[in-house]
Amino acid sequence: MAFPSKPLAQLHGSNGPVHALTYSSSPSTYILSGSSDRSIRLYNPSRPAAPPSSNPLEPPRATQLIQTYSAHGYEVLDIAVAQDNATFASVGGDRSVFHWDVTKAQTIRRYGGNQGHTARINTVTFAGTGDSVLISGSFDSSVRIWDVKSHSTKPIMVLDEAKDSVSCVLAGSGAGKDGEYEIVTGSVDGSVRSYDIRMGKLEIDVIGASVTSLQRTRDGKGVLVGALDSSIRLMDKDGGGLLKSYKDEKWKNEEFRLRSAFGGNERWVLCGNEDVMGDDGEVAIWDTLSGQIVQRIRVEGSKAEGKKKKIGLDGKEKEKRNVISCVAWKENGRGDQWCCGGQDGTITVFGSAS
Repeated sequence: MAFPSKPLAQLHGSNGPVHALTYSSSPSTYILSGSSDRSIRLYNPSRPAAPPSSNPLEPPRATQLIQTYSAHGYEVLDIAVAQDNATFASVGGDRSVFHWDVTKAQTIRRYGGNQGHTARINTVTFAGTGDSVLISGSFDSSVRIWDVKSHSTKPIMVLDEAKDSVSCVLAGSGAGKDGEYEIVTGSVDGSVRSYDIRMGKLEIDVIGASVTSLQRTRDGKGVLVGALDSSIRLMDKDGGGLLKSYKDEKWKNEEFRLRSAFGGNERWVLCGNEDVMGDDGEVAIWDTLSGQIVQRIRVEGSKAEGKKKKIGLDGKEKEKRNVISCVAWKENGRGDQWCCGGQDGTITVFGSAS
């Protein structure tokens, strides 16, 4: 089975780097993106791109961009979609968790205030039966748990064991087991913490380097950990041992939060690459079992950005780098498909050649 490396579509609209990218819940028809331009965009990648219209009176056609959600005052850093696809949550520099109604394109509630986070929020996820809880992790080193069903905007629990910024959060145990009381967090302090809320237990696995992303295996026994030492690790969740590491001399991740992901029923591991120059980005693909790189996917950059010059703080022109910071795999629905986005604001969708 070949890796799906054919570019199917490019999704435009973002006016800045893409920080968050996710497919909708089953059947994963839509793609949601969050970027530094403070907006969240909902796309249908299977629709044709908008043709250039010469007639201003022509009615608008159905295009890939379906809806833009605007309420954030700062960059959007993460998005989580509820299982029924009726709502989603977003977080970023606002220090509040935004809970959205998809069809109305309005916020249902914002969780924050005096007892909320005191710095930007890096990550959010739904948890509990019927997505009754939201869990957020912040630059203020805390994880806060919010009750979606109640009318209170105060957190029902605060986990403040991290010594530095909390970059990623997982909820539940996977494999449909009785694990709704389990929370796994990754922090810039170099540790992965596993909480059992019901039993009051905490286990800490020290990775060493700053943790940037977490993804659980489907059986719930392993966790894929991305970190800022140019290495992705597959960790045994129960024993804490290292099952496999994914690295390469031509692949680097030491500066940005690059989110790694499983693909193809956990056959592959995907992650963007910092070691790039110019308009185009790159996504590295490893074989999950062997740990070897099997492919490097070139991601064509936006040509609209080509003429723009980037000036650094020292006043000198910076060399352009299109670092792919987030990847998402279409878990449900027909055919293998995945998408990626990064520095130039373009989202590229890939699929099988057939």
